[in-house]
Amino acid sequence: MKSQRKIVITGCTRGLGRAMVEGFIARGDRVAGCARNPEKVAELQDPFGRNDHLFESVDVSRDSEVADFSRVVLEKHGPPDLLINSAALINENAPLWEVPEAEFSTVVDVNLKGVTNLIRHFVPAMIENGSGVIVNFSSYWGRSTASEVAPYCATKWGIEGLTSALAQDLPPGLAAVAFNPGVIDTDMLRSCFGSGAGSYSGPDCWAEAAVPFLAGLSASDNGSSVTCPGQ
Repeated sequence: MKSQRKIVITGCTRGLGRAMVEGFIARGDRVAGCARNPEKVAELQDPFGRNDHLFESVDVSRDSEVADFSRVVLEKHGPPDLLINSAALINENAPLWEVPEAEFSTVVDVNLKGVTNLIRHFVPAMIENGSGVIVNFSSYWGRSTASEVAPYCATKWGIEGLTSALAQDLPPGLAAVAFNPGVIDTDMLRSCFGSGAGSYSGPDCWAEAAVPFLAGLSASDNGSSVTCPGQ
C-alpha cells in the first residue's frame, strides 16, 4: 500500500490551491493548507479538516502567522514531504508608474516574502528529517513579461532566482523547484484576461496532470525550473 505523504499548500481555498488540496487528498495524502480568508478556510474544514487534514487562516506575508501555522503543522503532521508555495496576488492591470505603492508592496509581500516565510519556518524541519521537496509557484511571466503586470512579473522572476539560489543552499536529500503551472482559467487570470480566460482549462482539469507531476518530484530535481505537463 502506498505510504501517506504529508503535503503543505498555501493559497489552498481557491483556484489551483483548492484543486491541489482535493487532488492530493484523493491520492490518500495528508494535507495541511492555509489561506487568508477564514470563511473559505472553514469551507475546507467541513469536508476535509476533521481527521487527518488541517486548514488554518494565515496571511503568508505575516511571519508571525506563518510561524504559528508551522508550529501546529509540525506538531500534528511532522515535516512535510512536499511544501507547495502557491499563494499569490496579481496587480490590477496598469502601467507600472500607475500602480499605487501600497498595491506594489502587497504583491511583493505575498508573492516573495510569503514564500520566504514558509521556507524559513518549514525547511529547517525538512533538513533535520533529511528529505522533502519545496515547490515555489512561478509563471510564464516569471520567464517572460507582459504589459500592465510589471509587479507580478517582477515577483515571479524573483521566484525563479530565489528558488535557484535556495537549491544551492539545500543539503542532499532535499530539492527546491520553480514550477510554472501554465495558463489556467482562474480568478487571477480573469482579472487580467477578462472573459478571454474562459478559453483555457479550469483548475480541476489542470490538477489531473499537475498533482501526479508534483507528487513525482524528488531530490534529483533540485534546482529545476519546470512547467506543468500539457502547458
